[in-house]
Amino acid sequence: MEYWKPHSLATPHADQLDLRIGDRVRTTADVHGAPVGSEGRILLANGFQWQRYRVLFDNGEEIGDLDHRTIEPVGRAAKRLAKAAKRAARR
Repeated sequence: MEYWKPHSLATPHADQLDLRIGDRVRTTADVHGAPVGSEGRILLANGFQWQRYRVLFDNGEEIGDLDHRTIEPVGRAAKRLAKAAKRAARR
């Protein structure tokens, strides 16, 4: 099931993450209320040119406007994205 479909005129950058609501993520930089290594779940995915996420962290903090600069996928989300990247590389 796809929760967010990029607009046909959007031109996302190469490093953009394609996460879904419910995916697990981990911080890669200190953000207000969530130190490096904090894990959480995606609550909201939005954006037109800039895909950003609102995350509920395991420590109870809810932080918005996070992207590839501050979070990385973990668990099933990381496996799904690695598989998709492998498929895209074959094309």
